Amino acid sequence: MTATAELEPGELIEVFKALGNPARLQIMQWLKDPEAHFGAYEPIADRGTVGVCVTHIQAKAGLAQSTVSSYMSTLERAGLVRPTRIGKWTHYRRDEERLARLAQAIGTTV
Repeated sequence: MTATAELEPGELIEVFKALGNPARLQIMQWLKDPEAHFGAYEPIADRGTVGVCVTHIQAKAGLAQSTVSSYMSTLERAGLVRPTRIGKWTHYRRDEERLARLAQAIGTTV
């Protein structure tokens, strides 16, 4: 994506596809405020720095591990989340900078 927030058509389609699934959209909403939505789970690492452990996302969503892994891969490919590996666990956090650029691009493109 360029600094002017222009998007390639395929890039925008990828974002809409990723957010078009209700469970993935819900996960993105949860990740916006991880302390509020994952506070009941003992953090493996600092949620503010590295994000939420995929096992906690799985537990909250009530979905199979393979489904959550697939969902998170889709969100990652669309550039909406960033993974961080801590030991054997993958943590995810929203890419707020990219989300802001996407919002700007959508406002000027669509």
